[in-house]
Amino acid sequence: MHVLVVHDYGPLGRVLLDRLRATHLRVSPLLVSDPANADLHALASWIPDDTDLIVNALWLADPEKAEDNREATHEAAFSLPLALAGHALERNMALLQLSSCYVFDGRKQGAYIASNPGQPLNELGRWQWECEQALRSQLPRHIILRTGWSLARFAKKVYENSSSSDALPLPGRCHGQPVAVKDLARVMSAIILQLDCGAEAWGTYQYAGAEEITLYELGLSIAGMPGIPEGIKVVDEVPEWGHLEPVNNTMVCTKIRNTFGIKQLPWRAWLTEEVAMIKDAGMAGVEGEPAET
Repeated sequence: MHVLVVHDYGPLGRVLLDRLRATHLRVSPLLVSDPANADLHALASWIPDDTDLIVNALWLADPEKAEDNREATHEAAFSLPLALAGHALERNMALLQLSSCYVFDGRKQGAYIASNPGQPLNELGRWQWECEQALRSQLPRHIILRTGWSLARFAKKVYENSSSSDALPLPGRCHGQPVAVKDLARVMSAIILQLDCGAEAWGTYQYAGAEEITLYELGLSIAGMPGIPEGIKVVDEVPEWGHLEPVNNTMVCTKIRNTFGIKQLPWRAWLTEEVAMIKDAGMAGVEGEPAET
């Protein structure tokens, strides 16, 4: 199977490509350095005709950045994936598309299952939900993979706050499940390999690291990690961006286990690597969001 990985300068694309290149699959990269301004009419010249599966590894998981640039969010989270889907449909290709827990509004008492309808309360979730619905109606051979919180996003918040004397507010009312870059790459690789074996398991799946936690507790866990400067004070308060965070971000991940045999791994097992990744990256592009060209 020929797999085309659409990626930017963030770590997910790099880690996923490394994993896939270690398999028997034929793998090609497609670097889209500025997804918001990509020439969607040029896809035919970018995507090899013998591609079997397009993997969109642009991981958009930060609603704050989405609110800051709504037009760019629309292009990256909706227009580009739909253009890829249209290209895939015309040429009998399949598509693996990332989404996130932000398609939900957080009002449900229990954890969300994959079939629950989206009711987003922020710009990122809005366009991801619109994208999901469009893919379901337009491209039968698709995998939508919803993820939990980006662990790197909150590790970055804690690390950046180390240079400040102010306390870092994180809302204890918000609970969910983080997911690390390397863990997400593991999950995506496992899905791709089973599709290569003929699995016709198209549809919507969810994955996040094992163990539900509040954002406040997550901040405390990160603050105590090696590599994080001492003296950071994390407080249970709602920050300015708190209105963008649903109270409940937890998702049931049994469907991906029952279909692909993919088990949830503890996000804590990846925490040291996530912190090291942020330090090595110099605080730039840690989540896979559009990077500067």
